[in-house]
Amino acid sequence: MAGAAGMPNMAAAIAGPSPSSFADTMKNLGQGVVSNLKVAEGQSFASIRGEVPTRDVVDAIMTAEQSLQTAVAIRDKMVTAYLEIARMQI
Repeated sequence: MAGAAGMPNMAAAIAGPSPSSFADTMKNLGQGVVSNLKVAEGQSFASIRGEVPTRDVVDAIMTAEQSLQTAVAIRDKMVTAYLEIARMQI
């Protein structure tokens, strides 16, 4: 159930108190991704010590991977939008 526990981080970043700016929203999303990655890393180390079942580790890693892929996709869209704006003629 570590995967289910990791997902609220992203949901909280999205549905939390309304951020005052776009930068705040991106910061909150980034912090959610980092949090998911740290959970996955902690689960991996706990598994090596024999404290956590393999299923929980896999769930945590898959959640972290999904969060990271989402962050990369958002970054790519932002870069594409910036390049399109930069190419506009004034």
